[in-house]
Amino acid sequence: MSKTLIRGAKVLGGEPQDVLIDGETIEAVGTGLEAADATVIEAGGQILLPGLVDLHTHLREPGREDSETVLTGTRAAARGGYTSVFAMANTFPVADTAGVVEQVWRLGKESGYCDVQPIGAVTVGLEGKQLAELGAMHESAAGVTVFSDDGKCVDDAVIMRRALEYVKAFGGVVAQHAQEPRLTEGAQMNEGVVSAELGLGGWPAVAEESIIARDVLLAEHVGSRVHICHLSTAGSVEIVRWAKSRGIDVTAEVTPHHLLLTDELVRSYNPVYKVNPPLRTEADVLALRTALADGTIDIVATDHAPHPHEDKDCEWAAAAMGMVGLETALSVVQHTMVETGLLDWAGVAERMSFKPAAIGTATGHGRPVAAGEPANLVLVDPDYRGNVDPAGFASRSRNTPYEGRELPGRVTHTFLRGRATVVDGKLA
Repeated sequence: MSKTLIRGAKVLGGEPQDVLIDGETIEAVGTGLEAADATVIEAGGQILLPGLVDLHTHLREPGREDSETVLTGTRAAARGGYTSVFAMANTFPVADTAGVVEQVWRLGKESGYCDVQPIGAVTVGLEGKQLAELGAMHESAAGVTVFSDDGKCVDDAVIMRRALEYVKAFGGVVAQHAQEPRLTEGAQMNEGVVSAELGLGGWPAVAEESIIARDVLLAEHVGSRVHICHLSTAGSVEIVRWAKSRGIDVTAEVTPHHLLLTDELVRSYNPVYKVNPPLRTEADVLALRTALADGTIDIVATDHAPHPHEDKDCEWAAAAMGMVGLETALSVVQHTMVETGLLDWAGVAERMSFKPAAIGTATGHGRPVAAGEPANLVLVDPDYRGNVDPAGFASRSRNTPYEGRELPGRVTHTFLRGRATVVDGKLA
C-alpha cells in the first residue's frame, strides 16, 4: 500500500502539522513525522480540510449526458475538493426506483473520482401525485437516505406529510425545493425593484417562505426530518431560525451563488444569471451570510446545475435555469465568509464536510483529520488569486456566473481514501 506524507499543512486552519497517509487511512498527525517510503507533499502552510461533501449536485446521467455525466461531474467535484456528492433525482428516467438509483450509484463507483450517493425522488416522475418507491430505494444497493423532487416542489401537503412519515421509519430525510408553484407562474427573476424596472415576471420571496413554514410545521407534527434546499431569502432565514428554536428537526442549505450574487446582475440580461431560486437582493445576501455564520443555515451546497451551451446562449426567457458550481464553491466561500471574518477554516469544514455528511449519512466522509480515520482530504492554497476560466473546467458544461471574476483559493490536492484524485491542481 502506498504512503503519502503531507508536511506543514494547517489542519482546519490551525498550526502547521504533518499528516501521514498509509493506504486508505490516516496513520498519524503530528510534527516531525517521517516515512522513508512515502511520497512527500510540501504543503507550505496550505489549509488541510476533510474532503468536502455536496448534498446537492446534478450529474444529469442518465438522460442528459450532453450536459454532464457521472464521470465528468465527479471529476469536477474532485477538482473542487469534494470526495462525496449527492446526485439529484431529476434525471431521464427519474431516479424514482431502486433500479435507477443503483445505476447512478454504480456509475459513481466506476468513475473513481469521488463517492456518489443518489438522491431518490419523493414522488413518481417528480409529478407530486404518488409517493415513489422510498423503501425500495433505501433497501437497494445504493442505500438511499435523502429524497427530493428538486427542480419541483412537493406542493401537496398530504403527499409531503406522507413522505415525512415514511422516511422517519429508517432515519431518512426529505429535502424540499421550496417553491409554491402558483405564486411563481411565469416568474423569471426575483420580484422586486429590478424586476419591475426590467418588466420581467417576478418570483416573490413568499413563494419560498410559505412552503418552508408549512414544511417545518409538518415535520414537527410528524416528528421527522426535513431539509430545505437552496434557501435564498432573509424571510426564509427567520422561519428556519424560529423552527430551530422550537426544537423542530430542520436543516437548511445555501448555495455559493446566493452568498455572493444579487438580482442587479440580471440587468445584463445574461442568462448565465438565471437560476432557481433566483438571485435575490443585497439584503438577502447579507442575511444568508449571517445565518450561515451563526448556524441557522447548516451547510453550503452547490446546486451544481450544468447545461449545454445552446440552453444558455439564447434569450433570457427561453434559457434554462441553473449554474455550475462544484469547481468554484470553495473559492466563493473563502471570498464571502472567510475573508469577511464570518467563518474560520474550521467553520468551513463544519459547513462543507462534517454537517452535510451527517445530514446525508455519508459513511466515511466528514470525519476528523486524525489517526485511524479515512484519508478523504483536500489541500487548499488560500493565498492563490486567479480569474475564473471555464475553458479549464472538468465539468462538461461551462455555465458559470463567475467567468473572468477574480476569486481566491485553489484546490491543489484531493485524496479519496488515500488515493490522489487531484495533484497540483490537475486531475490525477
